[in-house]
Amino acid sequence: MHLTEREGLEAVAELWSHCPAVSLPGALWRLYALRSAILADPHRAAALFRDGRHAAPVARLVAGAAEPPGADQMVQMADSVLSGAFRGDFDMALERAAAFCRVISLGQSHHAEALEVSRPEPAASMLQRAQRLLGTAEDLEQAAAAWRGGTLD
Repeated sequence: MHLTEREGLEAVAELWSHCPAVSLPGALWRLYALRSAILADPHRAAALFRDGRHAAPVARLVAGAAEPPGADQMVQMADSVLSGAFRGDFDMALERAAAFCRVISLGQSHHAEALEVSRPEPAASMLQRAQRLLGTAEDLEQAAAAWRGGTLD
């Protein structure tokens, strides 16, 4: 966390962004990128989480965000997930991050649906981001399973 705060996310991106999703550096890159996105706009992250949480009650609980989720709670959750990755709870950190991505993806989808008629281009862009985030959730879940199986390199 301190590396990204001192050097920026670009330093981590240079090291790990090109790595396969289901690899140790690929999973770490996704955790850092997720934390960076939350820190960049925690109010938006909280709003998207609030909008997606009712459609994914299990993922909401696994993510571990406080209720009601506000900007401060989003930052605390992001820090908690990333620090959990380095305390020996790596598979759980990946599962929590994946669950968070699923909830946010649903929130983005709801926002996109609301914009679809009045602003179709931003709605389409938001829906694409939601789909990419869902893919990230799936990558993180696969990485967690690989970690538990001892095959995450």
